[in-house]
Amino acid sequence: MQLFPAHALKGEVWLPADKSVSQRAALFAALGEGVSTLHGYATAADPQSMLSCIRQLGIKIENTPDGAILVHGKGLSGFEKPDNPLDCGNSGTAMRFLAGVLAGQPFDSILIGDASLSRRPMARVANPLREMGASIELTDGHAPIFIKGNPALRGIRYEMPVASAQVKSCVLLAGLFAEGQTEVVEKVPTRDHTERMLGIQNNHGRLKVEGGRPILAQAYHIPRDFSAAAFFMVAASIVPSSELRLPQVGLNPSRTGLLDVLRQMGADIVLENERQTSGEPVADMRIRTAKLRGVSLDGAVIANIIDEIPILAVAATQAEGITEIRGAEELRVKETDRIAAMVTNLRKLGAKVEEWPDGMRITGGYKLKGTTVEAFLDHRIAMSMGIAAFVADGPTEILEAHHAAVSFPDFWDQLAHIRK
Repeated sequence: MQLFPAHALKGEVWLPADKSVSQRAALFAALGEGVSTLHGYATAADPQSMLSCIRQLGIKIENTPDGAILVHGKGLSGFEKPDNPLDCGNSGTAMRFLAGVLAGQPFDSILIGDASLSRRPMARVANPLREMGASIELTDGHAPIFIKGNPALRGIRYEMPVASAQVKSCVLLAGLFAEGQTEVVEKVPTRDHTERMLGIQNNHGRLKVEGGRPILAQAYHIPRDFSAAAFFMVAASIVPSSELRLPQVGLNPSRTGLLDVLRQMGADIVLENERQTSGEPVADMRIRTAKLRGVSLDGAVIANIIDEIPILAVAATQAEGITEIRGAEELRVKETDRIAAMVTNLRKLGAKVEEWPDGMRITGGYKLKGTTVEAFLDHRIAMSMGIAAFVADGPTEILEAHHAAVSFPDFWDQLAHIRK
């Protein structure tokens, strides 16, 4: 895909539904007792992979005339043995969450994924599940994951060695099928959608769930995806003479670290019509062009901006001064090595970037120049390059740009819509 610089960005962007909330809602609805309704469920590839896996586990899913989805939950013991391996596509959330649920089932199962997902580390979920008594085998530390039916799980106390909402959720979900109480202790807070949906209190980083606790059927209203909003927040901040409105954006405090960081950099972002939707805070966002300045980031904030660091790196190239990002080694094991991918692409575009094992150092103020960059099979890299192209001189060619559809199917159409 070839993109050209933009003179301004104007208008309203309807973002996709939050895929993290969508996948949790679908799985909890499947484990619920009765029929749940999913309003505004994400159409992106990852949430659809979760629905596909749930169907294979014997759960009836229907579409309503008004666009909602009905999930006929069967309770904690309602899943059926799948006829084939469960294909999670590119979704690490689906694979890790389902590993926790399937570890407590009385039947054998296999979890597989695409080439990118099959390179992501899965020992981080296999290890605590084995402590709980699960029989689980990996393929050189990765998917395919082979899970032997074993309903005799036991509750454990698990201290998180890495900050990961997916690992935390995997253990809590397995705890629903374990005897006794399961406790997860996290030193660094991570996104808390799972706790909110389960009604679990976070007591100074300690989360507890009782085995056999039922999940009730309910209506889930999915907010718009903050991670998708991030690209337009940065775009409107760095493209001259821009003003964008983003309605119904989810503002879960465990997800909105980038909002605080961009404001710290000088971004002009206003929240309007703040409200609650299914336990999640939501607001409309208005963003105008602003003069940004560099920041130094490490510690706890990194866990809450980990998915947004690629687009934050683009913002840093347009900020005055130096931006340093440390403690982000988790980026090395995402859909691709996002540190290496961003450093490679930004250098091609003419940015001054130093690569570190756990992050990068970006010196702002260097004019980007259009060239050919790669998506590296990663949706966030593809979309970040799309925004970078808007502030680069001349055309920018993005190879494999279609990977944006993993989380934002109409991303390129939305960019074209607001470009002036």
